[in-house]
Amino acid sequence: MADTEEKRIVDLSHVIEHGMTTYKDLPGPHICDFWVREETADKYDDGSTFQIGRIDMVANTGTYVDSPFHRYADGVDLADLPLPSLADLPGIVIRRPWENSLAIEPSHLEGRDVAGRAVLVHTGWDRNWRTDAYFGDHPYLTAAAADWLAEHGAVLVGIDSCNIDNMHVRARPVHTTLLGANIPICEHMTGLGSLPDEGFRFSAVPPKVRGMGTFPVRAYAVLG
Repeated sequence: MADTEEKRIVDLSHVIEHGMTTYKDLPGPHICDFWVREETADKYDDGSTFQIGRIDMVANTGTYVDSPFHRYADGVDLADLPLPSLADLPGIVIRRPWENSLAIEPSHLEGRDVAGRAVLVHTGWDRNWRTDAYFGDHPYLTAAAADWLAEHGAVLVGIDSCNIDNMHVRARPVHTTLLGANIPICEHMTGLGSLPDEGFRFSAVPPKVRGMGTFPVRAYAVLG
């Protein structure tokens, strides 16, 4: 019991709400009742009532994980993502405030041991979530930074920005490199400022959906 009390769980995910915009030009989720609670009481002798919800959404909604299938037709999809690449990973935070520079370069990563770890890039951009500014010039990793992370053994890479690549050019080298190396990507994170630089365990697990490359997650870190 004492061991449990010493641990703290930090939620690193945005709330998914009806009609919200995660990625500009993609539709927001439609959330509604499939079973309305008031209409279920007559199904049970004890008057129990239940709600069953329905959600229609694109996969890139809220805080989500990309699997290799998102980028590569023959890549591993959500159903085949190995849990050791998503759950209970030792984590490390790279601090790179967006006010200093939007581009995260290898020089901002050097000297940190990323091997076997979830590498979470904290830029502070999540303060713009649900605003037009979120989709403007945003923090991102460079192609060279992605190469560095893959070469140094990162297991998962996350960022609290709207895209790990620069959305304002017609190329996606970071997705290409990381997903090509079977390194899942977690985008639209939040709350990374609540984490220490290291010494925590990280998890971001999507459901096992066959034939899909991206899906929302409840990303979180366990401290202590």
